[in-house]
Amino acid sequence: MEELREPGWFDYPNTIASETSWEACLLAAGCAIDAAEKGAFAVVRPPGHHAPPHGAMGFCLVNNVAVAARHMQVVHGVDRIAIVDFDVHHGNGTQDVFDGDDSVLYASLHQRGVYPGTGEEGEGGATTLNVPLAAGCGDREWLQAFEEVVEPAVASFRPELVLVSAGFDAHEDEDIYLVDMHVTEDGFRELARRCAVLAPRVGAVLEGGYNLDTLPRLVAAALDGFNADATTAG
Repeated sequence: MEELREPGWFDYPNTIASETSWEACLLAAGCAIDAAEKGAFAVVRPPGHHAPPHGAMGFCLVNNVAVAARHMQVVHGVDRIAIVDFDVHHGNGTQDVFDGDDSVLYASLHQRGVYPGTGEEGEGGATTLNVPLAAGCGDREWLQAFEEVVEPAVASFRPELVLVSAGFDAHEDEDIYLVDMHVTEDGFRELARRCAVLAPRVGAVLEGGYNLDTLPRLVAAALDGFNADATTAG
């Protein structure tokens, strides 16, 4: 990617990179690290949770939240990290990065049967938790799944740090192929609030969310949920 001199496909037909993408990736991953260190929300592009350890896919070139998690472990000595992902699409890249790694719990809420076709219950190792939801779900179903499945798993894991892959493409006004979810602004605010109390330290990184009319207020609602005094890196 660093050597690109013109646009080219990394994963046809939805992941393209250009001569400026490497700089964008460095900035995005750096902001994710900053968010993890400071307890902030990294509002960045490109997103990252589809990017596997040695590749790119699904608009994602570098897995920002994975980079931030490893940085916190290696540089700051954080032993146990939970990554909570509430993007409508399963974060297959994050799952692959930490598969078999007992120091990182990956928990994902997402719609079943949409891109990238992964995320069924039982995938990954003991510290992978997939919670696929049926099409048509809204705030009630998402929050119920979070309360009944994600919260107990994270509490049992006892992380020192929670990193949130915050995607907003489950919003009721998104228009994405095969996606049919109806989470509201209040629903995202509540998801963020519940994430914020899962560990002594919490940081977040933006993933999906493609309706530019709604995304700013959804990010603002999530910031309200995470912490009224939260700062934004990005």
